[in-house]
Amino acid sequence: MPLALIALAIGAFGIGTTEFVIMGLLPQIADDYGVSIPNAGLLVTGYALGVVIGAPLMTALGTRISRKTMLMLLMGLFVVGNLLSAFAPSFPVMLAGRIVTSLAHGAFFGIGSVVAADLVAPQKKAGAIATMFTGLTVANIVGVPLGTFIGQAVGWRATFAGVAVLGVVGLLGIAKLVPALPRPEGAHLRRELTAFRNPQVLLAMAMTVLGFGGVFAAITYIAPMMTDVAGYSEGAVTWLLVLFGVGMFLGNLLGGRYADRKLMPMLYTTLGGLAVVLALFTLTAHNKILAAVTVVLVGALGFATVPPLQKRVLDQAHGAPTLASAVNIGAFNLGNALAAWLGGAVIAAGLGYTAPNWVGAALAAAALLLAFWSAALERRDHARAAVTPGAAPRHAALHH
Repeated sequence: MPLALIALAIGAFGIGTTEFVIMGLLPQIADDYGVSIPNAGLLVTGYALGVVIGAPLMTALGTRISRKTMLMLLMGLFVVGNLLSAFAPSFPVMLAGRIVTSLAHGAFFGIGSVVAADLVAPQKKAGAIATMFTGLTVANIVGVPLGTFIGQAVGWRATFAGVAVLGVVGLLGIAKLVPALPRPEGAHLRRELTAFRNPQVLLAMAMTVLGFGGVFAAITYIAPMMTDVAGYSEGAVTWLLVLFGVGMFLGNLLGGRYADRKLMPMLYTTLGGLAVVLALFTLTAHNKILAAVTVVLVGALGFATVPPLQKRVLDQAHGAPTLASAVNIGAFNLGNALAAWLGGAVIAAGLGYTAPNWVGAALAAAALLLAFWSAALERRDHARAAVTPGAAPRHAALHH
């Protein structure tokens, strides 16, 4: 794999750390600013919505410059946002810092996915995308626990200052290691928007929202589920999240490897497995060991869908992949926000802390149905093309 992928992975590590570390620091931040925990939670919600909005917005703004230059500008914006958070004198300024940071998130992963795929041979594209996303998964194993520890020991502002330094390292790595790839011929916003006319692109994004949303329906409420149902102490939740990160790391590697060989069968397996495991989580959550194993499996199966779904969008948006790739990153965050809301709704309805697992299972099962539908439409298009002389199928070839 090219060294440029390491630079992209470093940037992904910083972004992953700043996205998830906030959850462990909310009590300290709330105390410092004198706001309630629910109000402090706006720092999480605001970030997620910023990714959804920022992904297409920043990518559209960057269509007239090279992808390398845009990646460097995005990492610069990331550094500014984290410094603003670290030195924010008031809660509104802190929220503004989080939103500024989030604007870089979707476009970085979206453009980074395109760059990563362009750096390798066609049969290695999903593996290259997975290598970049490894930074995000390692952030959950190392960055988030370390950032939480630093925040609790020294102060939460030190954590965000440290993440800003990571951003500088990522920026320098991109400047040094990522080649100056020429801007694609005819690259402009109107052409990028044509990708959304392809129903296969929209189906892939819907799978992203539902599939990864299934993961977050359960994981958002892992703390009360593990303490009140499984019987873990509050201190053990950090290590359970590390186990989740280990699962993400392993799933990302497997997803990248097998998506390059059999993309759609890989999606059938991971989405189907995720639906089953989430349904079983309602039972395994009552046993400490089984609960811990299930947390790893949810992380592994959930993140094994990321490289194939991202590659699916790139394949189907052929010729205009950048905006579609970035919007798909926003779709992950849209799924996170939707699933967290649905999970909270079933808990508020008095169905218990394991109820979000049923929500997650239903979302993953819905994503699996969309995958079957997408493949059926593709087979139909190929069959029509085969009987029509001179016709070509509208969509990219189905991976067998």
